[in-house]
Amino acid sequence: MKCSIVRELDSLEALARAGENLNCTVLQGLDLREVELNWVSLECEGAIFLGCQFPTDLSICDLQEKGALIFPSFSGLPYDPYRPELYTREELMAGWTEAEDLSVDKQIYDHFVKYGKQTPDIVEALAERLHDHAIDDALTDLLEGRTEKDGQKKVVAIMGGHGTRRDDPSYRKVTHLTRRLTAEGYFVASGGGPGIMEAANLGAYLADTTEEELDQVLDDLATAPHYTSKGFIEAAQRVIDRYPAGHSSLAIPTWFYGHEPTNMFSAHVAKYFSNSIREDGLLTIATHGIIFAPGSAGTTQEIFQDAAQNHYATSGEISPMIFLGNKRYTEDTMLWPCIQQLAEGRDYARYLMLSEETEEIITFIKEHPPVASKG
Repeated sequence: MKCSIVRELDSLEALARAGENLNCTVLQGLDLREVELNWVSLECEGAIFLGCQFPTDLSICDLQEKGALIFPSFSGLPYDPYRPELYTREELMAGWTEAEDLSVDKQIYDHFVKYGKQTPDIVEALAERLHDHAIDDALTDLLEGRTEKDGQKKVVAIMGGHGTRRDDPSYRKVTHLTRRLTAEGYFVASGGGPGIMEAANLGAYLADTTEEELDQVLDDLATAPHYTSKGFIEAAQRVIDRYPAGHSSLAIPTWFYGHEPTNMFSAHVAKYFSNSIREDGLLTIATHGIIFAPGSAGTTQEIFQDAAQNHYATSGEISPMIFLGNKRYTEDTMLWPCIQQLAEGRDYARYLMLSEETEEIITFIKEHPPVASKG
């Protein structure tokens, strides 16, 4: 059977609705011991079982003879290579205390450093790739509206320094900007770490607050200004306790660069082992623009990666590149005139902006939606 249409089932509820015809269906991470299926009459030609658990009395060979492909589960890993959904901050933070970090996030990081970062064996390497593929799949579900049932998301990404302190003017500026962007219906995405990335998700989370309320939050967070400061996580938790029903946003971090505190203000966390996949993906999904706050080498790399995507229209569209910080991009570095020169004569030249003003940036994004490149 040639499968032109493939269904994906990642919950037992969806499986129950599917019935006994699983032809050309992908089942991901399901515990099939918990459902009643007539395995004898089950149709599963072209079906793919990713890390599913089967009843002990079931012969896997019978499913394979019917045309199913079975990817077995892995044992002894602190992460699920076939997870059907993105992480949440609660999941990653489970086990953390002020006295000792025994969080799920830290356990995965420690495992990665020991077994997977430098020279993983073939099994570990495969498990990590399957995990990152599962994150890709769950991220697509979120951005296409299937997770929150809210339609296609208009993603604006924020890039900037991970070491930026909570009492830095750039941190404050970014929170006010993403607060407004979220209120205008855009979906904020960040690289998922502290600094500017935390500021981006914080502003989105507090989109319903007033400017004065947001400033009060920023003053409280500034009492633990750096991610290495005592009380850093506790200060973030105070904000969540005060505003428990914040807006949704996305963080896309990686275990590759080291263990940093989990971003507390993002509802969805797409965390990857592979930094290259994570970084290119973050730039690609930001179809409604990327805002570059002050940062260092990592931000500079992202600027040129995004410029390349626009220059060659690798996704078929061009989208805004906004430089937030006149001094940073025209005096401290020459990145703004460099990108301007690179874009000269190209479609995306009119999609470049340098500004310090929130309202100017929002207006520019509204007036420059993603558009097909003419070359």
